[in-house]
Amino acid sequence: MASAPKPRVKVPKTASAGEVIAIKTLISHEMESGQRKDKDGNVIPRKIINKFSCTFNDQEVFSCDLDPAISANPYFEFNAKVPESGTFKFTWVDDDGSVYEDEQKIEVS
Repeated sequence: MASAPKPRVKVPKTASAGEVIAIKTLISHEMESGQRKDKDGNVIPRKIINKFSCTFNDQEVFSCDLDPAISANPYFEFNAKVPESGTFKFTWVDDDGSVYEDEQKIEVS
C-alpha cells in the first residue's frame, strides 16, 4: 500500500508590509486517473487530488479544481501580497474525501 500523500510548502519566514511573495507547494500523490487496468484486467479506481486552496488569515488567496489529466505530485507556484503577519493554510482534497493540510506562518515588519 502506498504511503499517505505528503504536502510540502515553501513560504518566506518574513516579509515587508505589502510585499508580494512567491509561494511554492508540492504534494506527493500518485494521481491515478481511473483509466488504467491492473495485472488482472480490473480498472484501477480513480484517485486524484481534485481541489487545492490557500487562505491567508482565513481569506482565500488561491484555489483551483484539478482534473484527471494533472500529473502525479502536483506542484503549484503563485504570488500573494502580505499586508500583515499571519498564517497561510493550504488544503488538498482527494477523491476519497481525504483532506491534507499544512500551515505556514509569516512575520511582517
